[in-house]
Amino acid sequence: MLAFGAHMSASGGCDKAITRAGDFGMASCQLFTKNERQWRSKPLEDEVIERFFAERERTGISKLVVHDSYLINMASPKEDILTKSLAAFRDELVRCDQLGIPYLVTHPGAHTGSGVEAGVRQFASSLNRIHQELPDNKTLTLLETTAGQGTTLGRSFAELAAIIDLVDEKQRVAVCLDTCHIFAAGYDFRPREGYEAMIRLFDEEIGLDRIKTIHLNDSKFPTGSNKDRHEHIGDGEIGLDGFRWFVNDSRLEGLPGILETEKGYDGELDRRNLETLRTLVEPRPS
Repeated sequence: MLAFGAHMSASGGCDKAITRAGDFGMASCQLFTKNERQWRSKPLEDEVIERFFAERERTGISKLVVHDSYLINMASPKEDILTKSLAAFRDELVRCDQLGIPYLVTHPGAHTGSGVEAGVRQFASSLNRIHQELPDNKTLTLLETTAGQGTTLGRSFAELAAIIDLVDEKQRVAVCLDTCHIFAAGYDFRPREGYEAMIRLFDEEIGLDRIKTIHLNDSKFPTGSNKDRHEHIGDGEIGLDGFRWFVNDSRLEGLPGILETEKGYDGELDRRNLETLRTLVEPRPS
């Protein structure tokens, strides 16, 4: 099954996210390493890094994922936004490397009017530039599937494949598949045959081995709506069966399965969603 977890608050220090995930009995954790609404942030302090490694050892949670700042747009045709995005994303990769985190999730950006092809080229060029600047960085960049709102890139597997095709060091890039986003983008995986068709298409266009993390979110809006609105597991348009296929797919065994849903008071909604996912796991034949 997937290694279930959630995006956890890093308020008080990055180590606190792991502490909170451990308190919930999670097997994975996603976090921000800095304020996601600001371009710049102070460097990680040595004591925070030390506490982070100590908490990872104490909790046993090693399947860790970072999500980058929402401000970053490495597909932008605007020089000022692109310059700030490159600096911010470079910093995100450095911080992940300092913390020994294997995966950094990023949205493939938005072309904001320049067109899909131009946006794809710009994003890939941005990644190539950063890879050249950080030749020894070990963190993989995970391109997140998007719902297709506005001019965002990544609404189809083909768009992600086009980006990967232009990345020089392809071993440094993989994919984060978001269930709400692909559903909103038009991939209806609720029936079993729909799920298998979606997985087969992903394998043909990108390769299943490139899926490194899955965001587990139901959708408030119907398939093909292009609206990115997360709902609790089983309470949205996807429903329980769509998640049943994911959590029991042996091809996805052990991947971080991250909730990004509303937490409620004291995290009780995280607890409910985690329990719902666990009840969907079917026993394997011995």
